[in-house]
Amino acid sequence: MGASQAGTAAARTLRDEGFDGVVTLVGAEPHLPYERPPLSKEYLRGEDDVDDTLILSEGWYVDNSVELRLGTSVRRLVATDAAVELMDGTLLEADTVLLTTGGRPRRLPGLEPGDHVLELRTRDDADRLRPYLVPGARVVVVGAGFIGSEVAASAHGSGADVTVLEAVQVPLGRVLGDEVGAHLGAMHRDQGIDLRTGVAVDNVEDHDSGARVTISDGTTVDGDVVVVGVGMIPNDDLALDAGLEVDGGVIVDELCRSSTPQVLAAGDVARHWHPLYGSRVRVEHFDNANKQGAAAARSILGRGAPYTEPHWFWSDQYDFNLQYVGHATSWDRIVIRGWPEDNEFSAWYLDQGVLRAVFALDAGGDILAAKELIAAGASPDPDALADLDTDLFELAGLG
Repeated sequence: MGASQAGTAAARTLRDEGFDGVVTLVGAEPHLPYERPPLSKEYLRGEDDVDDTLILSEGWYVDNSVELRLGTSVRRLVATDAAVELMDGTLLEADTVLLTTGGRPRRLPGLEPGDHVLELRTRDDADRLRPYLVPGARVVVVGAGFIGSEVAASAHGSGADVTVLEAVQVPLGRVLGDEVGAHLGAMHRDQGIDLRTGVAVDNVEDHDSGARVTISDGTTVDGDVVVVGVGMIPNDDLALDAGLEVDGGVIVDELCRSSTPQVLAAGDVARHWHPLYGSRVRVEHFDNANKQGAAAARSILGRGAPYTEPHWFWSDQYDFNLQYVGHATSWDRIVIRGWPEDNEFSAWYLDQGVLRAVFALDAGGDILAAKELIAAGASPDPDALADLDTDLFELAGLG
């Protein structure tokens, strides 16, 4: 269930590893499964076309006997019978059901998308937004998270005038800390973005010629389009209705197995037990969906191994590349390596000496070594991390 990155990765892995049974991929969208990262970047800017975004060609599904049921919504999951009932009443019976249903945009209370108030999750969303990315257009983005920031950067690169409204004082401060978050905020402002932080949106009015955002202090911001990017909600409703354990996502173990043996989950919808972190986590990243979908397929085949991959994601904004590896909900020390003033540095998040995560701005090489250190549960010397003469690959045992 879910013709997504994770679902497609699972189908491909099943065939690659010799499974010759029936594989059916059910998707609510009518399109062939596609990658979502380009939707806020290359595809949105018109640099990639539809074929560039496809995960696999249409011929692959034919050649590998993977049945696609696209443009098909699911009415209910019968978990105990490993069956899926479609909206037209068709019952698909299976030995195993894999939930890769992803998520949907979080919406501000009382706000629905309209002609000039848009969200960005699907290719159709990107198609609706793309005509507004032209010189002189007024684009207002609500939310300075990664999606909102990517949309802002793409709109700015297309010549639009961009205003970003963020409820908290420091963009991404909860994820990256105030120091790094403030630096990213300065990066946006240096590019010419009108970034306003600590502002709460009271209302968004969609009218004939554009949209108006009313801020809590009574001021208004007008735009030709308003893009709301304030997070995502996992599509776990069918799992909840079927009696599976759900808590902000479908609860699964390190083998992607849910509370019902015949049902697994992977990707954005799964809150999985991660042995490396010793906790349950749910992440919304391309790399995790791709690898976890494959891991779930191996579990279906009885060849599963604990999913211990450190999470990794990237973002391209303006001419900068941002990367993050690991998972840190708290830390007691951040070590800065490099030159923040030149937008070329990495930030190393330590908790009781253990390296939990690393963020890098135009310092992607640091991420490669960091991934190995995090996977090993390493406690590197903070002074060595900060010292640019330290060979990180030797520190990680890769030199």
